[in-house]
Amino acid sequence: MGISQYIKVIGRGKDGARSLNRVQATDLMGQVLDGAVSDLEVGAFCLAMRIKGETPQEMAGFLDAAQARLNRLPDNGQITVVLPSYNGARKLPLLTPLLALLLARERLPVLVHGTATEDKRVSSEAVFAALGISASESQNPLPSGSLAFVPTEQLNAGLKRLLDVRRMVGLRNPAHSLVKLMNPCAGRALIVGSYTHPEYAISMAQTFALTGAHALLLRGTEGEPVADARRTPQMEAFRVGERHLLQAAQEGPLAALPDLPPGTDAAATAAYIRAVLAGTLPVPGPIAQQVQHIVRECQHAPFPDPAHTPVSTSHAH
Repeated sequence: MGISQYIKVIGRGKDGARSLNRVQATDLMGQVLDGAVSDLEVGAFCLAMRIKGETPQEMAGFLDAAQARLNRLPDNGQITVVLPSYNGARKLPLLTPLLALLLARERLPVLVHGTATEDKRVSSEAVFAALGISASESQNPLPSGSLAFVPTEQLNAGLKRLLDVRRMVGLRNPAHSLVKLMNPCAGRALIVGSYTHPEYAISMAQTFALTGAHALLLRGTEGEPVADARRTPQMEAFRVGERHLLQAAQEGPLAALPDLPPGTDAAATAAYIRAVLAGTLPVPGPIAQQVQHIVRECQHAPFPDPAHTPVSTSHAH
């Protein structure tokens, strides 16, 4: 056991490093998630991948390992909308909870999963708490119109530990992309993936295509899976891995800005969300369009079961 043989391959610097194949990547990530390697090896892996960057084959392998180890929500016989919430709010209010509640109002089952990865950002968990919605402590099937927030550690403790490496070294690692691509449901799901930097748009799209994913991909608000309330981003759907443009990015000057909270604190954000849900304030146009796209994808897109089939032979936990 051990991942030193993989570190020798990926850790030779920007020009000398080579990529792993999918099976090797599955084995590496499986050992990391199982806690079978030392902290030093985990740190070396994270830094090596940060310098080299992940290929779609490597990310597919990492996904295979994670999917085999997740404590997945039971199949509810429906398509669950999955919103990975890991970036949090820094400059703009965090409206991922608003998106989730609007989708639940459309009678869709909605799963939000995440954890705080930076201490100075407002998390979805904090906004949900301000709304009176507690983190789920059980793994039950989600019925139509229901919403659950599940902390990452409930899905897989090893994945949470890997995300927490960022607090020690100050750099992202493959887990930060992995959590935005995975399906935490045993049944069918529509993953709403988001990115901040254009290079991740390319890598996420390639991974969705390679793994035959069912997903919606957009440049979210500060990396969150909700459209920027001020300007509509490009949105794409992946149906069994096939890419379809749903919405072009809004161009030209903005005619007006939505009436958003002045700050990013959880209490002010929750008050704004309540006002939108009550109809006192309008739903921002870009978010309303995103809701419509998600609803249509859940109603009409072909979703064979299961949504994700790992090729890894790793055992499930």
